[in-house]
Amino acid sequence: MKIDRLSTYLQRVGDRPRVLLRVTTDDGIDGWTEIYNHGPDLAYPAIVEFIADQIAGIDASRVTFVNQLLHQSARFPQGALGLAAIAAVDHALWDIAAKAAGVPVYQLLGGRVRDRVRVYAGLYSAPDVPELRDRTAELHATLGVDAFKLSPYRRDLHRSRFGIVARELGDWFGDIREAHPDEWEFAFDAHGCLWEPRQAVDLAAALAPNEPMFLEEPIRPEYLPAWGRIRSEMAVPLATGESLYSPNEFLGLLSVQGADIIQPDICVVGGLTQMRKIATLAEAHDVPVAPHNPLGPLATAANLHFAAATWNFSILEYKPDDVSWCHDPYVPTGGHLELRPDRPGWGIEIDETALAQDDWVHWERKVPVRKDGSTAWM
Repeated sequence: MKIDRLSTYLQRVGDRPRVLLRVTTDDGIDGWTEIYNHGPDLAYPAIVEFIADQIAGIDASRVTFVNQLLHQSARFPQGALGLAAIAAVDHALWDIAAKAAGVPVYQLLGGRVRDRVRVYAGLYSAPDVPELRDRTAELHATLGVDAFKLSPYRRDLHRSRFGIVARELGDWFGDIREAHPDEWEFAFDAHGCLWEPRQAVDLAAALAPNEPMFLEEPIRPEYLPAWGRIRSEMAVPLATGESLYSPNEFLGLLSVQGADIIQPDICVVGGLTQMRKIATLAEAHDVPVAPHNPLGPLATAANLHFAAATWNFSILEYKPDDVSWCHDPYVPTGGHLELRPDRPGWGIEIDETALAQDDWVHWERKVPVRKDGSTAWM
């Protein structure tokens, strides 16, 4: 069962571009994955082609060996593009290994510690309450979801006085609470747009009276001591991690007590192999893991198997986007994703006929500009 070839496909998930990867063994077993669209996304096929030469002929069941080999193949620590490509290979190999054994991936991780995986719906916007109530009611009726994540910004953050931004957030969250069942949960993702710790504390203070599930990434990730400071001054759960790449970086965050919840992205940190190391570090610091997952069916499948086998997992981000290339994705029922113990590998099928033609969409980040003409984070 040796690695024979790697194939990439230019597809989409919703309105975002996505490169899919298939790893095929010499005895015909396929492993599938999707690659995180960090950008420049069209660099990934070339990176995968480079990686293919390094791992050709290796036993596909040696998942940890290949992951370590690819980490060590670069003289300097891998960055966003390299780790996303390594994660893709890692996930394809886990899929192959589990299919060869005839079991779900989570069974290779020591078996399940839970029967189902709770999700929250990522909405990523800040709509007026009547519009929000319609959307949350629909998701609850169809998927059973009772936890949601919103943007905390009701106005242009970079062209408004910050006190108004925070005050409007607090008033809006109060209205949200009044319009929804008390048991429902709401989180807020600040998207790392701030870099002044004081502003993060002010956002948290605005949210605190109405008990958010968490405030996510209110400041930039680079300076870890600032995370220890804001957590000590905040009265709401602080979550972060999507912009951190390695167990070492998460250890730094945990060591300064900079988060109540960590949110590593399994497609960013180098795959399931590295994600498990990060979860172990978090468990040793009494911190739960709520994976970042605004991606498609294959990323959701990888996260589900991680969550099924990880005791300190708490809740998974879920983005309800349809795709043409997977007709049996994991879809929540009762607010949870059910395991598929009778299906080997990731437990989903890829429609290869849908991959015969590229279904690519161009997307790029738009950097905001402040009143004085300088750029800002978004």
